[in-house]
Amino acid sequence: MIKKIITSRDFILFAIIVFGVVVVGIANPFFVKPSSLSDVLTDTSILIILALSQMLVILIRAIDLSVASNLALSGMLISLLSTIYPELPVIFFILLSCSIGTFLGVLNGVSIAILKVPFIVTTLGTLSIYRGLIYFVSDGKQVYSSEFSEDFLALIHYKFLSLSFLFWIAVAVFILMYILLNHTRFGRNLYSLGGNPDAAKYIGINENKYIILAYSLSGFFAGLCGYLWVARYSVASTQIAIGFELTVISACVVGGISVMGGVGTVIGCTLGALLIGFIRNALPAVDISQFWQLAISGAIILIAIIINTKTEQRKEKTIMVE
Repeated sequence: MIKKIITSRDFILFAIIVFGVVVVGIANPFFVKPSSLSDVLTDTSILIILALSQMLVILIRAIDLSVASNLALSGMLISLLSTIYPELPVIFFILLSCSIGTFLGVLNGVSIAILKVPFIVTTLGTLSIYRGLIYFVSDGKQVYSSEFSEDFLALIHYKFLSLSFLFWIAVAVFILMYILLNHTRFGRNLYSLGGNPDAAKYIGINENKYIILAYSLSGFFAGLCGYLWVARYSVASTQIAIGFELTVISACVVGGISVMGGVGTVIGCTLGALLIGFIRNALPAVDISQFWQLAISGAIILIAIIINTKTEQRKEKTIMVE
């Protein structure tokens, strides 16, 4: 039992993170101070939320390339509205951002499930459309911190046990996803559709329904992160989260979520996001150049993909032998 735990992917990821923190702490003691580690967790929280929601889509052998553009458009729309109606309660902006994100996610799901447009084509197209709409609605302008109400920006900076509210939102999403994927029929059906689509359809699982639901949830959390991102960085611009969808997908892959569908855990996905977040924060702390930061991050992702591929090949051979 102990050997199985120690050799599990999740434990190895956890050990790598702990080892990395120790090594970087030796090189730069300031990095391992509680306040610094708290900042790292806060900085990684949005990535954790988006990686967990992206996991829902990847489990059914799909992907959502528009997630960062969804986040950016949702964030920009509520930011512009807040400058006109700053007296509105923060909860209104959060719910509105989530609603916008969900609507954009539904558009992806309907296009893929009903119109039968391949998911790569659909989400690559909506990535550009949503990003273009940001320029249209904002006229290319930014919303600066001075234009937001104090309440709009203050919420996620509240702290509990010395950790930001943003981090506790990520914890809540983690718990929700863990229950959803491990203790509900919805989760079991997602794994079934990704693991063996033909068998899943044979036993009556409605593939179109789950595609739309998965993309809707992905959109919902992208919308939530639209508010969180803007409130965290106190600015809304046309450049919000450009390229961040690749970081999200990388976190899923590093966390052991198979792009072939049906394989992966919530814990693994979260650890993958934490590792990516740790690398992004740790490398500058030890004065590694930006070029090497990209090279090291890319190498880690490549290694993770190779490990995933080899693991899947071994499982297929085992099944064939049996």
